[in-house]
Amino acid sequence: MITCFIQYQIDPTKKAQFEQYARNWGEAIPRCGADLIGYFAPHEGSTSLAYGVYSIESLAAYEAYRARLATDPQGQENYQFAQREKFILKEERTFLKLASAGEQK
Repeated sequence: MITCFIQYQIDPTKKAQFEQYARNWGEAIPRCGADLIGYFAPHEGSTSLAYGVYSIESLAAYEAYRARLATDPQGQENYQFAQREKFILKEERTFLKLASAGEQK
């Protein structure tokens, strides 16, 4: 199992648009095969950092998931929404594996 951490730099004046984007992924991501942990919008401190976190079985499963997400109608609309509203300024993905739980079988 790997976990994808997406760090977003968002326009702080468009936090509401990011929150709508997050709610849309809350439906589409699980439907397309990833285990969504959640999307997190700024609350205190930084006004421009936001995160999305989900887990998936492997990088191969991730590739299949991304293909499903790209053809999902809600996924397509959400991509278009982000492009149209321009609330995401920067996006970075990091894939990590759980190290604190010991050997997984």
